[in-house]
Amino acid sequence: MTTFAVPDGPRSLTLGADAPTWIVAELSGNHNGSKARALELVHAAKEAGADAVKLQTYTADTITMDAPQACFRIDGGPWHGRTLHDLYQEASTPWDWHGDLFAAARGLGLCCFSTPFDPTSVDFLETLACPLYKVASFEVVDLPLQRRVAATRKPVIMSTGMASLDEIDTAVRTLRMGGCPALALLNCVSAYPAEPETMHLANIAALSARYGCLAGLSDHTLSATAAIAAVALGARVIEKHLCLRRADGGPDAGFSLEPGEFASLVRAVRTAEAAIGRAPRFGAGQAEAGNVAFRKSLFIARDLPAGQVLSAVDIRCIRPGHGLPPADLERVIGRRLRADTARGTPLAWDLLAE
Repeated sequence: MTTFAVPDGPRSLTLGADAPTWIVAELSGNHNGSKARALELVHAAKEAGADAVKLQTYTADTITMDAPQACFRIDGGPWHGRTLHDLYQEASTPWDWHGDLFAAARGLGLCCFSTPFDPTSVDFLETLACPLYKVASFEVVDLPLQRRVAATRKPVIMSTGMASLDEIDTAVRTLRMGGCPALALLNCVSAYPAEPETMHLANIAALSARYGCLAGLSDHTLSATAAIAAVALGARVIEKHLCLRRADGGPDAGFSLEPGEFASLVRAVRTAEAAIGRAPRFGAGQAEAGNVAFRKSLFIARDLPAGQVLSAVDIRCIRPGHGLPPADLERVIGRRLRADTARGTPLAWDLLAE
């Protein structure tokens, strides 16, 4: 598994097996058309414990077109009946906000990056020194876009929702051959919201093994459970939508977490990381050290005189652990006591004659 280095101005951020899971707050269209609200979301992400905030960079005209054909109208789901152009017009983050959002995030110590949806948005993000790029699950098949992203020679995070292995193979090959220096693949279900039973979290380890890269989860479920399970399965990146209040509405609010919920997710992920540990370890740990004394050991079972030849009835294997270990029982039977020994005495080698 590769280390994922993200140069962000004067600092360098590291993602990897030995680094904490990177938790990304996706702002998407939850600004509801307000720049002040977008900036508030950046601050909320920081307070909730996110490591990064992610934007989406497009306009309605760069991602689709305003056309009357039925194929441009959404049928089913949370946006039923709307045209793609109308939806993206509402959800898009104006490009003239980006500079202030990047600056606000960096000022708070957050990494800020974005998902571009066409080459012009990549060109624009390059002017903001965007430190890495996200390829959205719907864009896995957009190889020209991926070639433009790869040409920046910045790290890339790509969601894999809907993509077949052949499509992921092609996309990964395109990015790497195009100059992408580091890649993370996110398991993703491109449904809004997604149901837990559809998540296929076993894909996380499979993606990491197949492509030799970091893997993670882009999570559209309505709780933290999938994200916590993903971390236990090896996810090193978790992406989750953040809104201020679902009741305020907006195109993505229905599958976004509110700040308090996002903070709970961060705490749960950190607790899961601590419980998992960094490497296998056996034997008594610091928390167990005091209990070692309560394991079983060998004790004298009855009052015995000096010179007694010990037999099985003279010895008990009981708690606590102040005597010889139970494994020494066969070595002790048949040995003589040096002196009178009371019942309940922990058996030790210095009690026995040579």
